[in-house]
Amino acid sequence: MFARLHSMTLAGIEAHHCEVEVDVSGRGFGVPTLVGLPDSAVKESIDRVRSALFNSGFALPRSRTTVNLAPADIRKEGPAFDLPIALGLLLADDQLRSEIAEQYLIAGELSLDGLIRPIKGVLSIALLCRDNGYRGLIVPRENAEEAAVVDGVEVYGVDSLSQAVGFLAGELELEPTHVDLEALFAVAAKYDIDFADVRGQEHVKRALLVAAAGRHNVLMIGPPGAGKTMLAKRIPTVLPPMSLVESLETTRIYSASGKLQAAASLLATRPVRQPHHSISTAALVGGGTIPTAGEVSLSHHGVLFLDEFPEFNRSVLESLRQVIEDHVVTISRAHSAVDFPADFMLIAAMNPCPCGYFTDPRKPCKCSAPQIDRYLARISGPLLERIDIHIEVPAVPISALRDVKAGTDSATLREQVLRALKLQRERFGHNSTTTNGGMSSRELRKHAVIDAEGERMLRQAMNELGLSARAHDKVLRVARTIADLAGEERVAAMHLSEAIQYRRLDRQL
Repeated sequence: MFARLHSMTLAGIEAHHCEVEVDVSGRGFGVPTLVGLPDSAVKESIDRVRSALFNSGFALPRSRTTVNLAPADIRKEGPAFDLPIALGLLLADDQLRSEIAEQYLIAGELSLDGLIRPIKGVLSIALLCRDNGYRGLIVPRENAEEAAVVDGVEVYGVDSLSQAVGFLAGELELEPTHVDLEALFAVAAKYDIDFADVRGQEHVKRALLVAAAGRHNVLMIGPPGAGKTMLAKRIPTVLPPMSLVESLETTRIYSASGKLQAAASLLATRPVRQPHHSISTAALVGGGTIPTAGEVSLSHHGVLFLDEFPEFNRSVLESLRQVIEDHVVTISRAHSAVDFPADFMLIAAMNPCPCGYFTDPRKPCKCSAPQIDRYLARISGPLLERIDIHIEVPAVPISALRDVKAGTDSATLREQVLRALKLQRERFGHNSTTTNGGMSSRELRKHAVIDAEGERMLRQAMNELGLSARAHDKVLRVARTIADLAGEERVAAMHLSEAIQYRRLDRQL
């Protein structure tokens, strides 16, 4: 007999439809043959399926059996085919009779005792199920809430092979899993940190406010212990709350990468990724034999924080240049190319010299001038130009540390950010995702017009600082954001002056 079920395979973060076809010919004997370009994990599924069937009270077909995973030209990866293969064998061998099996997308990994283990990429499967009009989705119970965040999809979580068989045979009723998204966001969209925790550094908070209001990249330079890490980790607390679309996009990346926490069905706070400076290029931007998302994609709609910026391998840093411009990573292989979204704020931090105390008035610097030059030269000019704001973070005086009065808090800063972003939505269109940091050259000429005084100021800065054409545009984008924070329609000289201050570290830190 012949049976067909529907499942999926992941390519990057995208789920692709895959049919599981099982044919029990009635002639010959032997181990079931598995075809359709399976990888090692899929090939091993036959052994897992055999034990799971036996321990669940079923048996492998005694006749010659062929299992085909179609389409045959797409490589099948991972253990998610275990459950549909087992159910297909039972249907083809007439051990299971069901009229609804083909109406569902099915995925799950089997343990040897017939229990079902969670898998990766369930959110992508749910989106595939919704977009292709299937009746519902059958997945491991531990993944059910993750899939249920997609509206319009009936999700049935199962614990074992026997439970899945009973449901498809109509002998067991299961309730679809439901998730209250409003309640989920209310609980999950909270931060345990606040800018009020940072004592002093009000001018740095101002620079980060500008960065958050226009989605600009930032480089902070200061001695050890000045608060650079604390400041960077608190940037998401002043960004707008994640929308459902942004949350789904980010959760999808974490789900496909296997990094979504077991108790979390949806990411409702913006991620902050802080990779170590020893990270490889593939781990940062993505790669591998089977392409997987890197840290830049895991930072999607959030913050990528690179501490000890000059300590990163130069080739690793240079790989960021195109990602910062394009907001997407394309990993090409001989058989395919996979795209990973990577729209993030880059926040970098570094010391002013190898010992760290070149700008600290309390401790003498032990570095020679050539040592400092070599240290700063680890960051290339082209990469530095792609960072909109450079800000010095001085050591915090004891008077600020012991001050009982808290500094500016995240709620106050967020209100200003939201007002500035509202102006940008009105400028670029309510359906547009463009912010000042992502304005095109044409939009820049239209929305960042400066007067004669500003023109003179900008020309002088270009000559004295040796700014490139890209840095010129960065200054105008930041000035546009500063004007938005002030509620001004036009970019004035005072806005341009502040923006130029954030570029004075371009050549000499």
